[in-house]
Amino acid sequence: MSHTHFHAIPTAPGHHVLQGASCRLLGFEKLVLLPGQAHSGQVAGDREQMLVVLSGTAEAVEVVGGPRFANVGGRANVFVGNPHSVYLPRGSRFTVTAGSRFEAVLVSAPSSLDTEAYEVRPEQVRTGTWGTLNYTRHFREILTQPDGRPASSLIVGETITPSGNWSTFPPHKHEREEGGEVFHEEMYYFRVASPEGFGLARHFSPEHGFDHTHTVRDDSLLSIPYGYHTYAAAPGAKSYYLWFLAGDGRRQGVALQPELAWTQKLVGMC
Repeated sequence: MSHTHFHAIPTAPGHHVLQGASCRLLGFEKLVLLPGQAHSGQVAGDREQMLVVLSGTAEAVEVVGGPRFANVGGRANVFVGNPHSVYLPRGSRFTVTAGSRFEAVLVSAPSSLDTEAYEVRPEQVRTGTWGTLNYTRHFREILTQPDGRPASSLIVGETITPSGNWSTFPPHKHEREEGGEVFHEEMYYFRVASPEGFGLARHFSPEHGFDHTHTVRDDSLLSIPYGYHTYAAAPGAKSYYLWFLAGDGRRQGVALQPELAWTQKLVGMC
């Protein structure tokens, strides 16, 4: 099987599993259900999964032999509210029943942890702003240290990039244990607020010999096993991306592109 870094994600109703991504540790699935439809699944015995609702409401997310979470979701789209999510531990069997048209993603990573399923409600999501000027973007942390929630390797959050702004700048990478850098694979799943809008994602690695710039449309995904990465939203194209990582532990650490690291100090970025 050939592997690629950039993907268009299906939008039709159904259960769509990403194939051929270049990341080895991370998995991505998209679930689109019509009102009253149900989806049953099982998490692999060596993986954990986080269901993040994009839009609509699930009447219930039921875990066999575990808890039942009612009325999961509720936001109209990813731009108008915090996410409602459910953590599914390794080996768990579950059913999602849609109460309205329902969109969610299921992200997964390796796990050796035995724990109960739990929900992360919108009011439990930590929010804030990174950057300044046209580097400003807004974050929502779903599953990150040190929030105290049990997880084996998954790190999950969302970023809203305003129209015309840059995000995750200067470009950074996290592909080795060196200095403050920590190895993590990462994926970005994008949504764009305007149907004709777009953004540009640059993903490059002098060490691995590539420099790619991708045109980001609504429902696209960037797979980042290594390399520097950054994103810019075109004017009028307010953007969202779900970011999720797995690698060496859950403490994050990055290396900035050396030639542009000075820009972080210039604008006082976080």
